[in-house]
Amino acid sequence: MQFGFIGINYKNAPLSIRDITSFTDVKKLKFFQEVETIGIDQCMVLSTCNRSEVYFFYDREIQLTQVQQIYKKMFSEAQLEDYLIWLVGENAISYLFRIAAGLESLVLGEDQILGQVKEALDFSRTMGYSKKELNKVVRDAITCAKHIKTELKISERPLSVSYIGIQKLDKVCGICGKRALVIGSGKTAVLALKYLYEYKVGQVVICSRTLAHADGLKREFTDLTVIPYEKRYEIMKECDLVVSATASPHLVVRREHFTPIHPIVFLDLATPRDIDTTLEQDSRIRLINLDTLQEIVKENRLERERLVAESKSMITEDMKETCTWLLQSRMDSTIESLQQRCSGIVEDSYEYLDRKLQLNQREKKLLHKVLNASLQRLLREPIQELKQIETKEEQDKYQEFVKKLFQI
Repeated sequence: MQFGFIGINYKNAPLSIRDITSFTDVKKLKFFQEVETIGIDQCMVLSTCNRSEVYFFYDREIQLTQVQQIYKKMFSEAQLEDYLIWLVGENAISYLFRIAAGLESLVLGEDQILGQVKEALDFSRTMGYSKKELNKVVRDAITCAKHIKTELKISERPLSVSYIGIQKLDKVCGICGKRALVIGSGKTAVLALKYLYEYKVGQVVICSRTLAHADGLKREFTDLTVIPYEKRYEIMKECDLVVSATASPHLVVRREHFTPIHPIVFLDLATPRDIDTTLEQDSRIRLINLDTLQEIVKENRLERERLVAESKSMITEDMKETCTWLLQSRMDSTIESLQQRCSGIVEDSYEYLDRKLQLNQREKKLLHKVLNASLQRLLREPIQELKQIETKEEQDKYQEFVKKLFQI
């Protein structure tokens, strides 16, 4: 039995291809049923916006090719020849471990993928397509990912400039309970809004040259106050912090138009800059801009890369146990057959002696126990030896020997 992986992801397939290779629950079930017809009864599908991947166990090399054909046929309109990738054995297991840990994600070390792997396994198990081998491999990958998350905390080194900016803002002045003005209503401004609310900002006022766009944000942020763009300086005097993220080619906050009446912190997330840097000449004003933030992003990226290297070492170590377990489990069927043969001999011997001897109920139970214990004792050491065989080639040889010796 061999572990395999096949699929596409954001690294090797554009969004146009990923859009048409997404697995719905119905398609997942159909895929399970299709591969079952070729003898594969353990299969898991991991389908997200960045990947459509299948993990499975197979017995024969031809099945790997057949799974590829089934995948291509299911998404025939996508022309997947140039995009489909696959791995087998320890390479496939290592890949799954890296997936669960977020090391193959678009945002390195992100946590969301771990929940998606859990859901994929739950769906497969519920549908009856995950048995002890697949359960073992995926659960070990999840356990390793949790260990990495707890020990290394990769995701706590953010790479988003918006998030780092708000994080820095909180360190400088504390966001909780403060009054904030957000200038702009594009993607960066909306991200900043979300993060401000995460840090429990008190009141948020927003202004934008496109008033209708700003008004539309009230559907998501119900307690948001929207003001005309022209009144930004007026409301700014009442705020503790200002976040600016527009696409304006010119400054939107100029020193000559603003004199603070109390300490205020500005966060400039725009390129080119929104906020006049000479504002910092006033001792009541603190300015955080992209120059500062890019340094933090660079430091975080380098630290993430170091932590990723450490994560890979942890994965290599944890994988050893999984691969050893899988190798040993290949002998389970042979060991089970031996034990069944043993049980058959015990029952035959017991029935014969029971007919020949006049035994009471207690003696019958004792006889059965003694017969069973005697044969189990005979098999105990050979079974232990079978479990310790370290290569597939040796396992195959011993399986053949056992079949011939015990006629199973």
